[in-house]
Amino acid sequence: MKKTTAKTSHDSSFAFSKRYLNWKKKFEEDNDEGEILTFSSTSHFCEEEKKDHLTSPVPAEVSSDRAPRKKLSIVAVSKVRSALTIFGKNRSAYHSGLGTKVIGTLFGYRRGHVHFAFQEDAKLYPAFLIELPTPTTVLVREMASGLVRIALECQKKTEKKGVKLLQEPVWRTFCNGKKCGYAMRRECGAEEWKVLKAVEPISMGAGVLPCSIGDVDGGGSEGELMYMRAKFERVVGSKDSEAFYMMNPDGSGGPELSIYLIRV
Repeated sequence: MKKTTAKTSHDSSFAFSKRYLNWKKKFEEDNDEGEILTFSSTSHFCEEEKKDHLTSPVPAEVSSDRAPRKKLSIVAVSKVRSALTIFGKNRSAYHSGLGTKVIGTLFGYRRGHVHFAFQEDAKLYPAFLIELPTPTTVLVREMASGLVRIALECQKKTEKKGVKLLQEPVWRTFCNGKKCGYAMRRECGAEEWKVLKAVEPISMGAGVLPCSIGDVDGGGSEGELMYMRAKFERVVGSKDSEAFYMMNPDGSGGPELSIYLIRV
C-alpha cells in the first residue's frame, strides 16, 4: 500500500526558498565572474593608457586631431601610387622624351639614303627618326676621312606655336659645311622597326645586315643594308637648339660624329 503524505504550506514555502537561494547563488556567481573580467580588462586598459601617457606626452585632444589627418595623408599617398602604377602599365613602346644619354642608330642601303634614329632605350620606338638627303656611301666616306658635323636647320613658324623641336617635319641639311638638300622627319614604320630590332642587342659598332631585313619595294637592289650604332650625349641649349655628340667608348678624343638641330 502506497504511503502518501500531505504537503503543508510550510513545506512548499521551504522548497520555494531553496530554489530561490540556488538561483540567486548562481546569478551572483555569474555576476562575480563578469565583474572579474570587466575589472581585468579595465585594469589592462589603464595600464596601457599609463604606458602611452609616459611614452607620449601629447594630449589626447591633439592626438585625436592628428589621427584623421594621418589617415587622409595615407589615403592621398595611396591614390598617387595607384595613379603612377596605372600610368606605368599604360606606357606603350612609343616614347616622346629623350634624356641626356640616348642611343643613335644610322642605317641605310649602300645605294640609298641614310636614316638616323634616336632612342631613349633600345626597346622603345625612336623619339626622333629622320631621313637625310645624303647617300649612304657619301656619309661613310666622310666618316672614314675624319670628323663629321651634320647641321639640321628648320624655319620657325609664328602660326605654329608649341611645336617641339624634334617634331619639326622638314630640315635644311649641311654636312661639314656643305649644303646637302632637305631632310624629312619620318614615322617609325614596320620596316624601320624591324631594322632597329635587329640591332637591338648591339650597344656600339658598325656592320652590314642581311638584305632580307628591312627589304621593302625591292630594297635589295640598292645593295647591302649598312648600319652604325653608338651612344650619344644630348645637350639642350634652348627650345630651339639641341646637339647630339657621339660618345667614344674609351673616353679619349672628341666625338667623331655630331648632329646639331637649330630652329631659326
